[in-house]
Amino acid sequence: MDGTMDTPLDLFVVGGGINGAGIACDAAGRTLTVGLCEMNDFASATSSASTKLIHGGLRYLEHYEFRLVREALMEREVLLAKAPHLAFPLRFVLPHEPHLRPRWMLRLGLFLYDHLDWHMTLPKSEAVDLPTSKFGAGLKPSFRKGFVYSDAWVDDARLVISNLKSAREMGARIFSRHRCVSARRSDDGKLWHIELASPTGAPVHLKARGLVNAAGPWVKHFLDEQTSIRTPKRVRLIKGSHIVVPRLYEGDHAFILQNSDNRIVFVIPYERDFSLIGTTDIPSEFGEKPVCTPEEITYLCDIASRYMQNPVTPEDVVWTYSGVRPLFDDGDDDPSAVTRDYHLEVDAPQGEAPLLSVFGGKITAYRRLAEHALADLSSYYPHMGNVWTATRPVYDGEMADAPTFEEAFDQFVDAAARIKPGLPRELVRILARRHGSGLDELLEHVKTVADLGRCFGGHLYEVEVRYLIRDEWAVEAEDILWRRTKEGLHMTEAERDAFARWMADQRPNFT
Repeated sequence: MDGTMDTPLDLFVVGGGINGAGIACDAAGRTLTVGLCEMNDFASATSSASTKLIHGGLRYLEHYEFRLVREALMEREVLLAKAPHLAFPLRFVLPHEPHLRPRWMLRLGLFLYDHLDWHMTLPKSEAVDLPTSKFGAGLKPSFRKGFVYSDAWVDDARLVISNLKSAREMGARIFSRHRCVSARRSDDGKLWHIELASPTGAPVHLKARGLVNAAGPWVKHFLDEQTSIRTPKRVRLIKGSHIVVPRLYEGDHAFILQNSDNRIVFVIPYERDFSLIGTTDIPSEFGEKPVCTPEEITYLCDIASRYMQNPVTPEDVVWTYSGVRPLFDDGDDDPSAVTRDYHLEVDAPQGEAPLLSVFGGKITAYRRLAEHALADLSSYYPHMGNVWTATRPVYDGEMADAPTFEEAFDQFVDAAARIKPGLPRELVRILARRHGSGLDELLEHVKTVADLGRCFGGHLYEVEVRYLIRDEWAVEAEDILWRRTKEGLHMTEAERDAFARWMADQRPNFT
């Protein structure tokens, strides 16, 4: 893709996280010509470092963010239908601790959570006696009372890839590992002149009638350095870290745990054999590499150990990840209280080519954010099509209608297992979780496990790796081990090293 594109695009998006991918997908589906660039791998920053939840944000009710919670709850239902292979409902258990939040406050909060979205289809909240309920599995027996409510889990990095594949399918130009060096308006102000630096260092020159700055933690930096446009709006960079440990309990439920510092921490079943614990909220500086510190590991272990029957120690941790959340700076001194809402700013002096910048946001609201962004840009594109993303599945998300989201996915797996009787059902299910209806293409020439080629460890086979490189922009070992799949968790260090060497040896054949 190195070189120059003379024909102007309608819209060019800078940033390959969930917000940039969502905007590019929505715009491409409205017949706009679209381009998108990402300086690293897609979803390699904030969008692969979330707690993997589609949720309204129960604790945001304490900060009176009712509109934000209602919008997120409505989006939860939309996203479960759009991506039944990447998202599924979860029941969350909230053990009651009277000295932290009174019972009446929790009941009121959960009542609002159940009723802010009138069309909610997931099971509503209920009070439970933990020692006699299946939802008490994993907790210390001293916790007697609690509440259970519904939210949902999502594979965040794969949701980004699905949106990008949708955009590409509709004609968008996708530039992986291309850094935007500069973006300047033309002399008459009608076009953006954009220069990218390709992975080889060769420049790519583009023109666009509009520009979207969806650079996440770099949103302000991009304005200052690449466009020289000033804005009074700011982002607060908050680091969130997570730890992964061997599975702490049987059961499909998750826990939401209250801490004495008024924060909450989730414990979530993760990748079949593990439990995910997070997150922290720590102010971060621009340019600081997010790393889970020993202090954060101890903090998360201590909270989990206070509640869980099996104590959690730093020695149990098998993996950590950290990301920086670019929260819109609303002036609150408490990192946990800073709004999770998003703000969009359009710069278009005297009718010049518009620049829309995205401040803040969360993965649950990405589709609505994209819709809102295009509404703000609509006056510049009179030929733009209508809204469409609420009722269409993401790429590879088309599955048969079923009474529930889980049944739709289970029926798909049943059908796939019947078509591929030579493959273990568990392997089919794991691959279906990652690829949805794209499983047909992935396994087109596969009848038995031997046809999958070399097994690198866990459930990672050569056929899938080559597919991820060919169709999903994967280049480095970590792109596959920790983003396109999470099979790095199921491999030994020696297997991960061997895979990295194999990728390095094969790369000339893939470029």
